Amino acid sequence: MSEISQQQGKQRPELLYKTRGTCCQFIQVSLDEDGCVSQCHFHGGCDGNTKGLSRLVIGMKPQEVIRRLDGIRCGSKYTSCPDQLCRALEQLSSTVQDD
Repeated sequence: MSEISQQQGKQRPELLYKTRGTCCQFIQVSLDEDGCVSQCHFHGGCDGNTKGLSRLVIGMKPQEVIRRLDGIRCGSKYTSCPDQLCRALEQLSSTVQDD
């Protein structure tokens, strides 16, 4: 259940991404008019780590976030919150490019 919406009155795409394989259940992420991450919020997961990660990616282009975080694993899991953020940004970016 991933949902992409336009914020009311703005051309700012936003995604509520359902994660897989992590403690976090959802990631809410949006891009600004320049295509940079303007909002990132993890619902669930390790509170301090996800808050820190969210602050670090604000202002970055999705491609740069993906380049840095893609493939990171959490312990023996096949994925992680940073890796799932990459999946969310890939989905959001491809939808924005399709428009």
